[in-house]
Amino acid sequence: MARTDLIIEGLKTLFPHAHCELIHHNVYELLIAVTLSAQTTDARVNMVTKDLFARYPDVYALAKASLKDVEKIIASVGLYHNKAKNIIALSQKIVKDYDGKIPSTRKELMTLDGVGRKSANVVLSVGFGLPAMAVDTHVARVAKRLGLAKYDDDVLKIEAKLCKKLPKESWSIMHHRFIFFGRYLCKAKNPECEKCPFTAICKRAKYEDQRL
Repeated sequence: MARTDLIIEGLKTLFPHAHCELIHHNVYELLIAVTLSAQTTDARVNMVTKDLFARYPDVYALAKASLKDVEKIIASVGLYHNKAKNIIALSQKIVKDYDGKIPSTRKELMTLDGVGRKSANVVLSVGFGLPAMAVDTHVARVAKRLGLAKYDDDVLKIEAKLCKKLPKESWSIMHHRFIFFGRYLCKAKNPECEKCPFTAICKRAKYEDQRL
């Protein structure tokens, strides 16, 4: 079996129900949660968004929010000062430039404060059901260790290689399966190699000093 097919089938067996772990009920909530998730855990984001969305249930409400109030709500999230500014500013831009509707193209999403390519791809994939491959630290680490990308590849190269090697219709679910694999088994430190079905093709030992 080819390397890519082996990985696709192996991850399907390990994590058949992999999914976005950011709790959300609509694209607005997803966008805000993704923006808050940089350099922090999904679990931490989920702790603060419950109160945040109760107080600011839509983009119109958040666009009028007090910066101090938003900062207070999300204070336990890393970089909360900048993130509070960003989610208010992006809400204001959506109201002003997009009639209150979350834009559904990568180019438009990346014009929003605090939204980079990875975040835009998550919104496209999870929020709009469009094929997109978001590369975060877990996806990058797994792609390199499994030989789907080189260790000196940047995120754009990794994204391009994954999109080329994986069937387009699988991009979204494979994104989640890479994350689950990286988060729960193929960890940056102390990966649980004894539970891994990919030891025969793993590149980790060869590039140990370049681990993510």
